[in-house]
Amino acid sequence: MTTSVPSAASTIDRGPAGGPDARIRVGIIGATGYVGAELIRLLTPHPAVEIVGLQGRGRDREPIGASHAHLSGIELVVDRDLPAVDAVFLALPHGTAAELVPEIAARGTAVIDLGPDFRLRAAADYPRWYGFEHPRADLLPSAIYGLPELHRAELAALRHADHAIVGAPGCYPTATLLALAPLARAGLIGDLVVDAKSGVSGAGRDAKPDLMFGEVNESVKAYGIGGHRHVAEIEQELAALGAAAGTTNPGAASVDFLPHLVPMTRGILSAAHVRPTRSTSQAELDDLYAAAYADEPFLTVVPTAPATKHVLGSNHVRVFVHHDERTGRIVAIGVIDNLVKGAAGQAIQAFNLVHGLPEDLGLEQLPLAP
Repeated sequence: MTTSVPSAASTIDRGPAGGPDARIRVGIIGATGYVGAELIRLLTPHPAVEIVGLQGRGRDREPIGASHAHLSGIELVVDRDLPAVDAVFLALPHGTAAELVPEIAARGTAVIDLGPDFRLRAAADYPRWYGFEHPRADLLPSAIYGLPELHRAELAALRHADHAIVGAPGCYPTATLLALAPLARAGLIGDLVVDAKSGVSGAGRDAKPDLMFGEVNESVKAYGIGGHRHVAEIEQELAALGAAAGTTNPGAASVDFLPHLVPMTRGILSAAHVRPTRSTSQAELDDLYAAAYADEPFLTVVPTAPATKHVLGSNHVRVFVHHDERTGRIVAIGVIDNLVKGAAGQAIQAFNLVHGLPEDLGLEQLPLAP
């Protein structure tokens, strides 16, 4: 995909300039995929944003409705070039953003990368998990992992940084990390097995034989056996949570992660099975989770196991934790919509923090049902 690099409309102070009615000029590269469509759907009514440009593979002056029929009422076109922007969202295959981001960030444009190219802190992890040498390893330490519930202060600090690069988390790590973060801070993860399920939209929009209706319908399939790429993020962030709290989590260093494809369009359910490092109780776990998430705008700790339908179409997360008195194990479950909290919504949540906006701005939609 040939992509031109937009110039910046502002630097350093990334809040709206020019008075109370000014808007942040936004571009989206990779607008023709599922995540691109969600970015457009959510950003179009965002009161502080003006979408000024879209790019998509092989498109030139094509109405967005040609790629996404549900967006045909929006007067935007997918073009080869972007005009000057204040911030750009990248929804691209791995290895692509790494080539583009350095020049974009150098011009002062805030970058929110929804791919994996700036999620991992260690450059050595990219050949192992993604099959490419990172071309700008020097930028990795300054890129912020865009999970607001864990990195809110660092994201907000990017407003006045000389460059702003956000590596938005993957969908599986988002659900898994939010289910496990209180346990990691308490040093309770002695052994960890994560059993996760995803709808088919998580695999993207490209045609693949194994994602055809006849293959997916009425079937459940495990994949990524022996090392799914998202393990790297999960291990990285669990280790960081423990280190920051001064605790040790032996199970965080070697996560056993098994994802499954299930016949639904949207949703992630991540069930983490934890053998704790010491004895605990339901009352202690309830206190840990209540303290960790009491003030979160999008996360609710629930008393019964949640379903993916409970968060459909929203940026919300439902987390459940259970202590099994018989086995001594802990089960922690997180559910999200993989295209919203697992991708576009979370990226906008991080964007809001980077630009000094209310964190929930443009993301107030409640879940859909049925």
